[in-house]
Amino acid sequence: MQRTDFHARFDSPGPVILPVIHVLDEASTAANIDRIVDSGLKGCFLINHDFGIDPFLPIVEVIRTRYPDFWIGLNFLAVTGLKAFPILAELGARGTPIDAYWADDARIDERGDNQPEAEEIAATRRNCGWNGLYFGGTAFKKQRRVDPRHHANAAAIAGGYMDVVTTSGIATGKSADIGKLDQFRHSLPNRPIALASGITPENAHDYGMVDCFMVATGINIEDDFYSVDPARLTRLVAICREMGTTS
Repeated sequence: MQRTDFHARFDSPGPVILPVIHVLDEASTAANIDRIVDSGLKGCFLINHDFGIDPFLPIVEVIRTRYPDFWIGLNFLAVTGLKAFPILAELGARGTPIDAYWADDARIDERGDNQPEAEEIAATRRNCGWNGLYFGGTAFKKQRRVDPRHHANAAAIAGGYMDVVTTSGIATGKSADIGKLDQFRHSLPNRPIALASGITPENAHDYGMVDCFMVATGINIEDDFYSVDPARLTRLVAICREMGTTS
């Protein structure tokens, strides 16, 4: 996928904001989506931070039925595409299409030329027939540490295996090193890059090289892991629109 196509899909010349909802139940998930829709955004990610995949899927099905035209991506915590893509294909076959999958670890190995795990994931994606967007974690928090000297190579390799190369700071809520993002951008001048930690209305301007902000803590109610703060989200939306007019 090209950067221009990604931004066009969301009608956003500036960074695309995809709020991340930590799902508890149907009611709170719907309340958060309503706030996101009211802000003018077109999509979000849902993540099963507090329970496994089996209790997560019925909530996803209900939410998709309630919001049939809203862009919905999923993250199964600590699950690669190898297991996730067939589940998503089955969901689609049952009438619950999912627009994207975000894997914390895309199994990119910047230390060598061969990518057997990433290749297996890619083959599984092709063979199962799921056709959503793949956001693949690369040099990502809580995964194997990547030497900063190899960030550029990790990004370059990742660009061949996913639609949106996705990275982060060192932990949830921690800002990413700007130099790291500059290296990713240099390696991927025409491919979309997503940042999945540490974005706030206060620092968003520092990350103009990024195409997508996947954000939870930075737009949530203070000390509330689960609830979007409409005021903070509205502020971030305004900042990203401004960034789109000045880029």
